[in-house]
Amino acid sequence: MNLLLLKQLTILSAFAGALLGLLGVVSYPTFVFSILILILALATIVLVYLKQNDLIGIINVKEGCIFGAIIGFISFLGFSAVFAPISMLLGWLVPSYTLGWLRFFMGGFGTFVVMLFLIIFMAGISALFNGFGGLVTAYVYELITGIKKENNQQSSVDFKL
Repeated sequence: MNLLLLKQLTILSAFAGALLGLLGVVSYPTFVFSILILILALATIVLVYLKQNDLIGIINVKEGCIFGAIIGFISFLGFSAVFAPISMLLGWLVPSYTLGWLRFFMGGFGTFVVMLFLIIFMAGISALFNGFGGLVTAYVYELITGIKKENNQQSSVDFKL
């Protein structure tokens, strides 16, 4: 596996997760929107971005699945690293701001450990869904490029003598 591509995927997905974490702090509807994008479609967005800017070559379905899982896991960790501290800080400053489930984690060390386990569990779920999204994206790209190659071969002007 290409280590440079892996570094690019890690940095890009952590940046996208952090951006969605900042967006999620704004209000509850943006939180729901950012979670849905983060868990369901971020791998597709990142892979299409990389493909359009020619930063990634031809990938097969297996690589698309692996890349999608990496994108999903790292982006959720980036989201949590940005969203949780800002949300807890705002919850301490403005008590009416905090989401109900996050108020539980403002306790001691035990609740912090539970929060870490939940973050890792949700990152695994995000990796699973984004792995499937990466698989579908790679399959669609293979299908599209296969159709384009067939069309170009049929319209070629080569003659066999």
